[in-house]
Amino acid sequence: MNSELWRTAQRLLALARSGLAYSLAPYDRERYEEIEQTALRLLEREAGFPEDSLRAALPREEGYQTPKLDVRGALFRGEKVLLVRERSDGCWSLPGGWADVGYTPSQAVLKELREESGIEGEVVSLLALLDKSLHGHTPSLFYTYKAFFLCKELGGELRPSSETQEAGFFSLQNLPPLSLQRVTAEELEMVFQRAALGLGAPSLFD
Repeated sequence: MNSELWRTAQRLLALARSGLAYSLAPYDRERYEEIEQTALRLLEREAGFPEDSLRAALPREEGYQTPKLDVRGALFRGEKVLLVRERSDGCWSLPGGWADVGYTPSQAVLKELREESGIEGEVVSLLALLDKSLHGHTPSLFYTYKAFFLCKELGGELRPSSETQEAGFFSLQNLPPLSLQRVTAEELEMVFQRAALGLGAPSLFD
């Protein structure tokens, strides 16, 4: 899959839908609809499934189109970080997921941490805010920003959930197969490095 073409098609689709939300001129609306169809055809070709299925999977938001936010929690025991094994693909990731409406980013990541691993925690700092498309992930239907938080363990115990098969702690030198839709080895290396720098280190971005 061509990641640059995918990002271009995502951008075209967002521009078309923003235009349709704000434009009243019929000729402009026709052009935006044509751009939308072109973007969907490009995404269909890259994703390999029918346009109707693609339309159903993509968000249909009113108004200006903006990225979605994925939150990930990095919680350490010594030199090892907590990972969870996803039921959807059998691979491993930092606990996390989409930020829910009504939760602050830190509340959202603690909710995901608790639900996916059984561990209660508190957020210590924001390690990084990254554009998902620039960091080696498999292409996503949603244009996404990823927020990585350093968390401290407060209690609870490791357990599976409806979304995860198991949870465990891993060193950077002994990582299990990763769920590349959710986290990459590059991002985990960044998490280890930023956590080692301590609270005075600035957050990474982009």
